[in-house]
Amino acid sequence: MTITPRAGAVVLALGATLGVGVLAGFAPAAAAAGPWFPVALVLAALTALCCAFSTADQHRAYPDAPGGYAYVRHQLGPWPARLGASAHLVGRAGVAAALAGAFGAYVVPEHQLVGAIGLLVATSALGASGFRWSAGLSAAVAAVVLGVLALVVVVCFAVAPPDNPAWTGGGPSFEGLMSAATLLFVLFTGFERITAPLPGDRVFHVRVLRFAIPAVVVVVLVVAFAVGAALLRQLGPARLALSPAPLRDALVAADGRALVPVLVVGAAVAAVSSLFFVLGSARRTLAGMVETGDLPPVRAAWPLEVVSVALAVLGVVALTPGAALAVGACGTAFYYGFTNASARVLLQEDRTWPMRTACLGLGLSVLLAMSAPTAALFVTGAALALGTGLTALGRVRQAVG
Repeated sequence: MTITPRAGAVVLALGATLGVGVLAGFAPAAAAAGPWFPVALVLAALTALCCAFSTADQHRAYPDAPGGYAYVRHQLGPWPARLGASAHLVGRAGVAAALAGAFGAYVVPEHQLVGAIGLLVATSALGASGFRWSAGLSAAVAAVVLGVLALVVVVCFAVAPPDNPAWTGGGPSFEGLMSAATLLFVLFTGFERITAPLPGDRVFHVRVLRFAIPAVVVVVLVVAFAVGAALLRQLGPARLALSPAPLRDALVAADGRALVPVLVVGAAVAAVSSLFFVLGSARRTLAGMVETGDLPPVRAAWPLEVVSVALAVLGVVALTPGAALAVGACGTAFYYGFTNASARVLLQEDRTWPMRTACLGLGLSVLLAMSAPTAALFVTGAALALGTGLTALGRVRQAVG
């Protein structure tokens, strides 16, 4: 079967996108905004759309640059780039830890920590081996994950829900909706699979991206709405907010316990596919920092693999999947604040979308980052200070030496 460029771009992005958000994002979002968390999906999708166009424009301007860190360095200078790189690494580590934790909760609930660390190590080894995620494999992954999610939605709407505890959190609040939007933002961030491809991956023409970027965001938004509504129907907001594995609990509540093994397969496929890209993205940022001297030179690629997976393992050990997701979402939003700021000053006439989208993306990214839970803001801020300080210290030592 021949896959057209537009379809290939969409399935590549979906293979990197349908992961931690659908597996673990709805529970903390329900805890933040109650039954109104689906409203926050619209704001998260709009932010992702702006960020995707910004990264696509910058990749076209600097096709050989190693990702967003290099884009920011080219446009804004070394210090904003170090801050952006630190935010990106914190975001990737948090998302990877949340993905691994979700994998443990769905696939090996009796040994969650062992399963999570095993997934991180195995996926990192797969990336280090030079394995490439083809369009055909991504299409298969997307088909499996979408099929499993469709099954969950159909079962949840086909069976009457049980009597669930009533929601006592009151009506929607601005703070709750914004916090939920921050947590759900990671649902959409796999778009860099096509807007800023890794070295050796396929690069798509701007005409393809103008179709593929909105298509991916719309597909993910529709899927998220359907899954979120199904979970709310079967679990209710109070029970959903406390669930470590909402999709599994919703199936069980809908008398679909026999389908749990199918869900386990879908969760494993989604986790591996998304995690492969997340770790690869972190590795590229580290490689870019080595190239520019912000990190010490290395002779082989394996030290970068060790650093990227070690950060994620630290998140798995120290944080719950929900807390790791909050840190990952906060760091990712801050990172896209820097990338949108650099896209705003990019002098390029043939842009994927008008420059105003970068302005809007900058404002929305910062707003989402500042709306993260207080603990996630604290952890992210401390990590940004630590990461920027260490890179600056390294530069000083190199200059003195």
